Amino acid sequence: MRTLLGAVLATVVLAGCGAPAVPPPVAPTPTEIPPSLALPAHPTGQAWRALALVPAEATVVTITDFDAMRARFGVPDLTSGDPAADRAAFWAQARAQAVLFTAGLFADGARWPDRGFTEDDVDWEVRFTGPHGSGYVVAFRPDLDMRRVQAARHAKALRGATVMAKEHLLVKGVAGEGDPVWAADPALPDLTDDGAESAYLRRGCVPVDDALGSGASAADKGTLIGELDPRNLDDLTAFSVSFADGLATARLGEDRGDLIARGQITEAWPVVKGSRGFTSGFRSDVLVDPSSGRVGLTPTSPQAAAAVTVADLLPFAICDRL
Repeated sequence: MRTLLGAVLATVVLAGCGAPAVPPPVAPTPTEIPPSLALPAHPTGQAWRALALVPAEATVVTITDFDAMRARFGVPDLTSGDPAADRAAFWAQARAQAVLFTAGLFADGARWPDRGFTEDDVDWEVRFTGPHGSGYVVAFRPDLDMRRVQAARHAKALRGATVMAKEHLLVKGVAGEGDPVWAADPALPDLTDDGAESAYLRRGCVPVDDALGSGASAADKGTLIGELDPRNLDDLTAFSVSFADGLATARLGEDRGDLIARGQITEAWPVVKGSRGFTSGFRSDVLVDPSSGRVGLTPTSPQAAAAVTVADLLPFAICDRL
Protein backbone atom coordinates (compact mmCIF):
# COMPACT_ATOMS: atom_id res chain seq x y z
CA MET A 1 0.00 0.00 0.00
CA ARG A 2 1.25 3.48 -0.84
CA THR A 3 0.18 6.83 0.60
CA LEU A 4 -0.67 9.63 -1.82
CA LEU A 5 1.35 12.75 -0.96
CA GLY A 6 0.38 16.26 -1.82
CA ALA A 7 -3.03 15.27 -3.14
CA VAL A 8 -5.32 18.21 -3.77
CA LEU A 9 -9.07 17.77 -3.70
CA ALA A 10 -11.55 20.62 -3.91
CA THR A 11 -14.35 19.98 -1.45
CA VAL A 12 -17.77 20.60 -2.88
CA VAL A 13 -20.09 22.06 -0.31
CA LEU A 14 -23.57 20.78 -0.94
CA ALA A 15 -25.01 22.16 2.26
CA GLY A 16 -25.46 25.53 0.59
CA CYS A 17 -27.54 24.09 -2.23
CA GLY A 18 -30.80 25.44 -0.88
CA ALA A 19 -33.86 25.94 -3.02
CA PRO A 20 -33.92 29.31 -4.82
CA ALA A 21 -36.52 31.95 -4.08
CA VAL A 22 -39.67 31.54 -6.14
CA PRO A 23 -42.84 33.58 -6.72
CA PRO A 24 -45.92 32.79 -4.66
CA PRO A 25 -46.77 29.10 -5.18
CA VAL A 26 -49.24 28.05 -7.82
CA ALA A 27 -51.13 24.80 -7.42
CA PRO A 28 -49.16 22.15 -9.35
CA THR A 29 -50.69 20.30 -12.25
CA PRO A 30 -50.81 16.49 -12.08
CA THR A 31 -47.60 16.29 -14.16
CA GLU A 32 -45.52 18.74 -12.15
CA ILE A 33 -44.04 18.99 -8.67
CA PRO A 34 -43.77 22.24 -6.67
CA PRO A 35 -41.26 24.67 -8.22
CA SER A 36 -39.52 25.06 -4.85
CA LEU A 37 -37.90 21.68 -5.59
CA ALA A 38 -36.18 23.03 -8.70
CA LEU A 39 -32.61 21.76 -8.82
CA PRO A 40 -29.85 24.25 -7.93
CA ALA A 41 -26.67 24.69 -9.93
CA HIS A 42 -23.94 22.22 -9.00
CA PRO A 43 -20.27 22.72 -9.87
CA THR A 44 -19.40 19.02 -10.15
CA GLY A 45 -21.84 18.13 -12.90
CA GLN A 46 -25.49 17.78 -13.72
CA ALA A 47 -26.12 14.37 -12.17
CA TRP A 48 -24.95 15.49 -8.73
CA ARG A 49 -27.70 18.11 -8.73
CA ALA A 50 -30.16 15.29 -8.23
CA LEU A 51 -29.01 14.99 -4.61
CA ALA A 52 -31.21 18.03 -4.00
CA LEU A 53 -34.21 15.79 -4.71
CA VAL A 54 -33.09 12.61 -2.93
CA PRO A 55 -34.76 12.21 0.50
CA ALA A 56 -32.29 12.58 3.37
CA GLU A 57 -33.43 9.24 4.75
CA ALA A 58 -32.17 7.34 1.68
CA THR A 59 -29.39 4.92 2.59
CA VAL A 60 -27.92 4.15 -0.85
CA VAL A 61 -27.70 6.33 -3.95
CA THR A 62 -26.24 5.32 -7.32
CA ILE A 63 -25.39 7.67 -10.16
CA THR A 64 -24.99 6.44 -13.74
CA ASP A 65 -23.97 9.20 -16.14
CA PHE A 66 -24.57 7.95 -19.68
CA ASP A 67 -23.66 11.34 -21.12
CA ALA A 68 -20.17 11.14 -19.59
CA MET A 69 -19.75 7.68 -21.06
CA ARG A 70 -20.85 8.85 -24.50
CA ALA A 71 -18.24 11.61 -24.30
CA ARG A 72 -15.49 9.12 -23.36
CA PHE A 73 -16.41 6.80 -26.20
CA GLY A 74 -16.46 9.59 -28.78
CA VAL A 75 -20.20 9.90 -29.41
CA PRO A 76 -21.24 12.85 -27.18
CA ASP A 77 -24.25 13.80 -29.32
CA LEU A 78 -25.71 10.30 -29.78
CA THR A 79 -29.54 10.20 -29.54
CA SER A 80 -32.41 7.97 -30.58
CA GLY A 81 -32.31 9.76 -33.94
CA ASP A 82 -28.98 8.15 -34.85
CA PRO A 83 -28.63 4.88 -36.78
CA ALA A 84 -29.46 1.78 -34.76
CA ALA A 85 -26.02 0.32 -35.46
CA ASP A 86 -24.29 3.35 -33.92
CA ARG A 87 -26.48 3.20 -30.85
CA ALA A 88 -25.95 -0.54 -30.43
CA ALA A 89 -22.18 -0.05 -30.73
CA PHE A 90 -22.21 2.51 -27.93
CA TRP A 91 -24.18 0.28 -25.56
CA ALA A 92 -21.93 -2.68 -26.28
CA GLN A 93 -18.90 -0.54 -25.45
CA ALA A 94 -20.51 0.90 -22.32
CA ARG A 95 -21.44 -2.54 -21.00
CA ALA A 96 -17.92 -3.82 -21.62
CA GLN A 97 -15.82 -0.86 -20.48
CA ALA A 98 -17.88 1.24 -18.05
CA VAL A 99 -19.49 0.66 -14.67
CA LEU A 100 -23.26 0.64 -15.09
CA PHE A 101 -25.25 0.69 -11.87
CA THR A 102 -28.38 0.51 -14.00
CA ALA A 103 -29.06 -0.61 -17.53
CA GLY A 104 -31.48 2.30 -17.75
CA LEU A 105 -35.15 2.78 -17.06
CA PHE A 106 -35.81 2.68 -20.81
CA ALA A 107 -33.32 -0.06 -21.67
CA ASP A 108 -36.11 -2.17 -23.17
CA GLY A 109 -35.65 -0.77 -26.67
CA ALA A 110 -38.67 -2.60 -28.05
CA ARG A 111 -41.05 -0.75 -25.73
CA TRP A 112 -40.24 2.92 -26.23
CA PRO A 113 -39.50 3.90 -29.88
CA ASP A 114 -43.17 4.43 -30.65
CA ARG A 115 -43.25 6.88 -27.72
CA GLY A 116 -40.74 9.14 -29.45
CA PHE A 117 -37.75 8.53 -27.14
CA THR A 118 -35.45 5.73 -25.92
CA GLU A 119 -32.65 5.26 -23.40
CA ASP A 120 -30.41 6.99 -25.96
CA ASP A 121 -32.17 10.24 -25.01
CA VAL A 122 -31.33 9.86 -21.30
CA ASP A 123 -28.34 11.85 -20.02
CA TRP A 124 -28.08 10.26 -16.57
CA GLU A 125 -30.02 8.30 -13.98
CA VAL A 126 -29.90 8.49 -10.20
CA ARG A 127 -31.42 5.64 -8.18
CA PHE A 128 -31.91 5.56 -4.42
CA THR A 129 -33.24 3.24 -1.74
CA GLY A 130 -34.21 3.80 1.85
CA PRO A 131 -36.45 2.64 4.69
CA HIS A 132 -39.56 3.86 2.88
CA GLY A 133 -38.81 2.42 -0.54
CA SER A 134 -36.88 3.32 -3.64
CA GLY A 135 -36.99 6.04 -6.27
CA TYR A 136 -35.19 7.65 -9.16
CA VAL A 137 -34.33 10.84 -10.99
CA VAL A 138 -33.94 10.40 -14.76
CA ALA A 139 -32.59 13.30 -16.84
CA PHE A 140 -33.34 13.61 -20.55
CA ARG A 141 -31.33 15.53 -23.15
CA PRO A 142 -32.17 19.26 -23.03
CA ASP A 143 -33.69 19.39 -26.52
CA LEU A 144 -36.10 16.46 -26.10
CA ASP A 145 -39.77 17.38 -26.37
CA MET A 146 -40.93 16.43 -22.88
CA ARG A 147 -44.50 16.08 -24.07
CA ARG A 148 -43.37 12.68 -25.33
CA VAL A 149 -42.37 11.65 -21.82
CA GLN A 150 -45.58 13.07 -20.36
CA ALA A 151 -47.58 11.02 -22.84
CA ALA A 152 -45.74 7.87 -21.76
CA ARG A 153 -46.07 8.55 -18.05
CA HIS A 154 -49.16 6.39 -17.72
CA ALA A 155 -47.33 3.28 -18.94
CA LYS A 156 -47.21 0.54 -16.32
CA ALA A 157 -43.41 0.78 -16.09
CA LEU A 158 -43.68 4.45 -15.10
CA ARG A 159 -46.49 4.15 -12.59
CA GLY A 160 -46.05 6.68 -9.78
CA ALA A 161 -43.56 8.80 -11.72
CA THR A 162 -43.80 12.58 -12.15
CA VAL A 163 -42.54 14.71 -15.03
CA MET A 164 -40.58 17.90 -14.32
CA ALA A 165 -40.84 19.26 -17.85
CA LYS A 166 -38.83 22.43 -17.31
CA GLU A 167 -35.93 20.49 -15.77
CA HIS A 168 -36.23 17.65 -18.33
CA LEU A 169 -36.58 15.14 -15.51
CA LEU A 170 -38.72 12.13 -14.71
CA VAL A 171 -38.80 11.47 -10.96
CA LYS A 172 -40.28 9.00 -8.52
CA GLY A 173 -40.11 8.88 -4.74
CA VAL A 174 -38.25 12.19 -4.44
CA ALA A 175 -38.37 14.46 -1.40
CA GLY A 176 -41.51 16.46 -0.83
CA GLU A 177 -41.60 20.21 -0.51
CA GLY A 178 -39.76 21.29 2.63
CA ASP A 179 -38.45 17.78 3.39
CA PRO A 180 -34.73 17.29 4.18
CA VAL A 181 -32.58 16.12 1.26
CA TRP A 182 -29.15 14.55 0.75
CA ALA A 183 -27.73 17.77 -0.69
CA ALA A 184 -28.25 19.60 2.61
CA ASP A 185 -26.52 17.02 4.81
CA PRO A 186 -23.12 18.33 6.00
CA ALA A 187 -21.81 14.75 6.36
CA LEU A 188 -22.02 14.18 2.62
CA PRO A 189 -20.40 17.08 0.68
CA ASP A 190 -16.87 15.66 0.44
CA LEU A 191 -18.18 12.42 -1.06
CA THR A 192 -18.76 14.03 -4.44
CA ASP A 193 -16.40 13.30 -7.30
CA ASP A 194 -16.09 15.70 -10.22
CA GLY A 195 -16.17 13.91 -13.56
CA ALA A 196 -17.33 10.50 -12.34
CA GLU A 197 -19.15 8.37 -14.89
CA SER A 198 -20.86 6.45 -12.13
CA ALA A 199 -20.89 6.49 -8.35
CA TYR A 200 -22.15 4.54 -5.36
CA LEU A 201 -22.96 6.55 -2.21
CA ARG A 202 -23.88 4.86 1.05
CA ARG A 203 -24.80 6.09 4.50
CA GLY A 204 -23.10 4.31 7.38
CA CYS A 205 -20.40 1.67 7.49
CA VAL A 206 -20.47 -1.92 6.22
CA PRO A 207 -20.78 -4.63 8.92
CA VAL A 208 -17.73 -6.91 8.90
CA ASP A 209 -19.80 -10.01 8.20
CA ASP A 210 -21.42 -8.33 5.19
CA ALA A 211 -18.06 -7.22 3.80
CA LEU A 212 -16.64 -10.74 4.16
CA GLY A 213 -19.57 -12.33 2.36
CA SER A 214 -21.83 -15.22 3.20
CA GLY A 215 -19.13 -17.87 2.66
CA ALA A 216 -16.74 -16.55 5.32
CA SER A 217 -15.62 -18.86 8.11
CA ALA A 218 -14.58 -18.16 11.68
CA ALA A 219 -10.96 -18.51 10.52
CA ASP A 220 -11.54 -15.82 7.85
CA LYS A 221 -12.92 -13.46 10.45
CA GLY A 222 -10.07 -14.36 12.79
CA THR A 223 -7.51 -12.87 10.41
CA LEU A 224 -8.81 -9.44 11.35
CA ILE A 225 -7.92 -9.75 15.03
CA GLY A 226 -4.74 -8.13 16.37
CA GLU A 227 -3.10 -5.23 14.54
CA LEU A 228 -5.92 -5.26 11.99
CA ASP A 229 -8.71 -5.35 14.55
CA PRO A 230 -11.62 -3.23 13.17
CA ARG A 231 -12.33 -2.03 16.71
CA ASN A 232 -9.29 0.24 16.36
CA LEU A 233 -10.95 2.17 13.54
CA ASP A 234 -12.89 5.42 13.76
CA ASP A 235 -16.60 5.66 13.10
CA LEU A 236 -17.69 5.97 9.46
CA THR A 237 -20.90 7.88 8.75
CA ALA A 238 -20.90 7.64 4.94
CA PHE A 239 -18.72 6.79 1.96
CA SER A 240 -18.74 6.72 -1.82
CA VAL A 241 -17.07 4.80 -4.63
CA SER A 242 -16.74 6.66 -7.95
CA PHE A 243 -15.70 5.27 -11.33
CA ALA A 244 -14.26 6.98 -14.40
CA ASP A 245 -12.20 5.77 -17.35
CA GLY A 246 -11.36 2.39 -15.85
CA LEU A 247 -10.33 3.71 -12.41
CA ALA A 248 -12.12 3.90 -9.08
CA THR A 249 -11.85 6.18 -6.04
CA ALA A 250 -13.48 5.67 -2.67
CA ARG A 251 -14.08 8.68 -0.43
CA LEU A 252 -14.61 8.33 3.30
CA GLY A 253 -14.37 11.97 4.39
CA GLU A 254 -11.49 14.34 4.99
CA ASP A 255 -8.74 14.07 7.61
CA ARG A 256 -9.24 10.42 8.55
CA GLY A 257 -6.59 9.25 10.98
CA ASP A 258 -7.63 5.63 10.44
CA LEU A 259 -7.33 5.57 6.64
CA ILE A 260 -3.90 3.91 6.60
CA ALA A 261 -5.24 1.20 8.90
CA ARG A 262 -8.25 0.78 6.63
CA GLY A 263 -5.88 0.39 3.68
CA GLN A 264 -3.90 -2.27 5.56
CA ILE A 265 -7.08 -4.14 6.40
CA THR A 266 -8.10 -4.04 2.74
CA GLU A 267 -4.78 -5.50 1.62
CA ALA A 268 -4.93 -8.21 4.31
CA TRP A 269 -8.58 -9.01 3.63
CA PRO A 270 -9.12 -12.77 3.46
CA VAL A 271 -10.04 -14.40 0.16
CA VAL A 272 -13.08 -16.46 1.08
CA LYS A 273 -12.90 -19.84 -0.63
CA GLY A 274 -15.73 -20.54 -3.03
CA SER A 275 -17.30 -17.11 -2.52
CA ARG A 276 -17.28 -13.82 -4.32
CA GLY A 277 -15.34 -11.20 -2.40
CA PHE A 278 -13.53 -7.89 -2.68
CA THR A 279 -10.72 -9.30 -4.82
CA SER A 280 -13.19 -10.60 -7.39
CA GLY A 281 -13.85 -6.98 -8.35
CA PHE A 282 -10.71 -5.07 -7.34
CA ARG A 283 -6.99 -5.62 -6.89
CA SER A 284 -6.04 -5.95 -3.23
CA ASP A 285 -3.37 -3.22 -3.31
CA VAL A 286 -4.73 0.26 -2.70
CA LEU A 287 -3.57 3.88 -2.51
CA VAL A 288 -4.64 5.99 0.46
CA ASP A 289 -4.58 9.71 1.21
CA PRO A 290 -5.69 10.37 4.82
CA SER A 291 -5.95 14.15 4.37
CA SER A 292 -8.58 13.93 1.64
CA GLY A 293 -10.02 10.62 2.78
CA ARG A 294 -9.50 8.99 -0.60
CA VAL A 295 -8.74 5.36 -1.39
CA GLY A 296 -7.51 4.59 -4.90
CA LEU A 297 -8.83 1.29 -6.25
CA THR A 298 -8.04 -0.73 -9.37
CA PRO A 299 -11.05 -2.63 -10.79
CA THR A 300 -10.38 -6.06 -12.26
CA SER A 301 -13.30 -5.50 -14.64
CA PRO A 302 -16.14 -2.96 -14.75
CA GLN A 303 -18.84 -5.58 -14.32
CA ALA A 304 -17.12 -7.32 -11.40
CA ALA A 305 -16.35 -4.02 -9.68
CA ALA A 306 -19.97 -2.93 -9.95
CA ALA A 307 -21.21 -6.24 -8.51
CA VAL A 308 -18.77 -6.13 -5.58
CA THR A 309 -19.63 -2.50 -4.83
CA VAL A 310 -23.40 -2.87 -4.73
CA ALA A 311 -22.98 -6.03 -2.60
CA ASP A 312 -20.95 -3.96 -0.07
CA LEU A 313 -18.00 -6.38 -0.20
CA LEU A 314 -15.80 -3.41 0.67
CA PRO A 315 -13.22 -3.91 3.46
CA PHE A 316 -12.07 -0.27 3.50
CA ALA A 317 -15.59 0.76 4.58
CA ILE A 318 -16.17 -1.70 7.44
CA CYS A 319 -17.61 -0.73 10.81
CA ASP A 320 -15.44 -0.21 13.84
CA ARG A 321 -16.77 -3.34 15.53
CA LEU A 322 -16.85 -7.08 14.94
